[in-house]
Amino acid sequence: MLGLAAIAAGWVGFDRWVATAPVPGLGAPVSAVVTDRDGAALRVFLAADDRWRLPVALRQVDPGYLEMLIAYEDKRFRRHPGVDPLAIGRAALRNAAAGRVTSGGSTLSMQVARLLTGEPTRDLRSKLEQVRLALALERRLSKDEILEIYLQRAPFGGNIEGVRAAAISYFGKDARRLSAAEAALLVALPQAPEARRPDRDPAAARAARARVLARAEAAGVIDAQTRARAAAAPLPDGRLPLPDHAWHLAQRLHRAAPGQPTLATTLDGDLQRAAEALLSRAAPGLPPGVSAAAMVQDLASGETLVRIGALHPGQDRRGGFVDMTRALRSPGSTLKPFVYGLAFARGVAHPETVVDDAPRDFRGYRPENFDGTWSGPVSLRTALQRSLNLPAVAVLDEVGPGRLTAFLRATGAAPVTAGGRPPGLALALGGAGVSLESLMGAYGELARAAQGAPSTALIDRRSAWYVTDILRDAPVPRAVAGREIAFKTGTSYGYRDAWAIGYDGRHLVGVWLGRPDGGSVPGLSGLERAAPILFGLFDRLAPGRAPLPPAPPDALLLGHGALPAALQRLGPVRPAVPQAPLLSLAYPPEGARLVLGPGRAGRLVAKIDAGQGPFTWLVDGRVIPWNAQARSLVWEPPGDGYVTITVLDAQGHAARRTVLVQRR
Repeated sequence: MLGLAAIAAGWVGFDRWVATAPVPGLGAPVSAVVTDRDGAALRVFLAADDRWRLPVALRQVDPGYLEMLIAYEDKRFRRHPGVDPLAIGRAALRNAAAGRVTSGGSTLSMQVARLLTGEPTRDLRSKLEQVRLALALERRLSKDEILEIYLQRAPFGGNIEGVRAAAISYFGKDARRLSAAEAALLVALPQAPEARRPDRDPAAARAARARVLARAEAAGVIDAQTRARAAAAPLPDGRLPLPDHAWHLAQRLHRAAPGQPTLATTLDGDLQRAAEALLSRAAPGLPPGVSAAAMVQDLASGETLVRIGALHPGQDRRGGFVDMTRALRSPGSTLKPFVYGLAFARGVAHPETVVDDAPRDFRGYRPENFDGTWSGPVSLRTALQRSLNLPAVAVLDEVGPGRLTAFLRATGAAPVTAGGRPPGLALALGGAGVSLESLMGAYGELARAAQGAPSTALIDRRSAWYVTDILRDAPVPRAVAGREIAFKTGTSYGYRDAWAIGYDGRHLVGVWLGRPDGGSVPGLSGLERAAPILFGLFDRLAPGRAPLPPAPPDALLLGHGALPAALQRLGPVRPAVPQAPLLSLAYPPEGARLVLGPGRAGRLVAKIDAGQGPFTWLVDGRVIPWNAQARSLVWEPPGDGYVTITVLDAQGHAARRTVLVQRR
């Protein structure tokens, strides 16, 4: 009886000893992780204690790694109460035989206890405290919860903690899927994270990995062939930086929810990385100070798959801290498709309707084409494909700027004007501020309407298809094959913004280029600069381009002559009048051979045919002193040979002739 009482008292004391164990806080600050649509990390933020420690659940870790971890560290983990007497006894025998401590017999629960307290096991007392806490944890937590603490807290060297951060750091991927070689290395590292680092001691890392693989084979977790293949696999050269993709979007989400450990997005991780790489490769060929932004959306769902806010996100270079997907910029000609679509929807025009591309005064507003020339009567199809300005303004004058503004607002792309004034006819040419983000919304509405999706805006399926059919044949940049993409480019006034936005049957892609500070970039062009990036992004989407939608049943597929009379012309149409050159030379003719005689007959004469002074004359690039108001030049060549005569007017226009001069 006394023996039983002593045993009972001992058990009560032991139970109280375990029950009263001080349990440190189980939580730890974790890194906020912004994930892609599949849950893989796109960007990781440092935890509050400056460690890379990612939140983790068992479902986020490769099952093979978990089996290998338990087989190597604690094969009876699921059965013992926190302490494994068999493991402790085996360790004691090994230590006695070796005459020193070679094995500790720690279970995963005991390792978790050590990680929670941060105290090393220096003596018997600290070991007993570790045992006490392990037993206490087993009473309060499930086995899975204990394992998840280990997966989050295990040290992997430096400020890397937890298997997810380690997998990303060493292998550039999340821990969801690991090879046998990768899993074995991650099992081996926490026991000596600095000593076994592959980049510091490859031999030690290889040996530790081999031991894990051997024990995994013995436990039946892997077979001999897998063990041999994994043991021969190369080790990682070193640690990689934690992912830093979708920089601006991740930053915005993190600031909006600073305590949220996981921030999910709809981005496609592989496509996001490919798009960022594409822009990085394009950077050296762009003018100084020019940044870039790009977006890709899935048309069916409207979800954003790619979002890049700057050419060098998060850097001082080229305004990398500014998210240019949300910045208000002049859209240039990118609003023209909506102008025409609204005219088609109202029934006042058809793609083959003719409009007069000629100088015109719209109540004091006198737009000009980009190149300063005029084409006379053109179809709306041609006008949109060539991005002519006056036809677009004439169509908007017929539709009304208010209707275009209403359409843009309905799609979330409300234009912003100085002082909040209602947009006028200049809206057709980019006379308001919109963002790439909002412009994508408007083009998404157009593309989906062309496919027959219900429209919340003011453009029906037939009208949207007309616009799509026109844009699929728009001129493409040099060295680009671009069929089956309906796209529009734009260049804002003063060469400040270059745009390209387009869609096939599945995806919508938008690109913006320019200086974040709004500075002018002479020569910046939507067609020459932004469009090649647009087509490059399409090349990185799903194999092949999804076909654009076919014509709807009510589409009027007629030539101009077969159209109803009311649709044949828009506004007054005048015969085309060839525009006189701004500046030209009447004489000498280009390539002429001029045979000059002696004396006054040996002088070369050049005459201006059109242009307005004052004029500046040059021969072979050298200025010739001459009367600035004179419309002819008399000059005596110093010898025989080819010479180039150039004249400049007050506006900077130039005309030149190259001729061969010979003396008798």
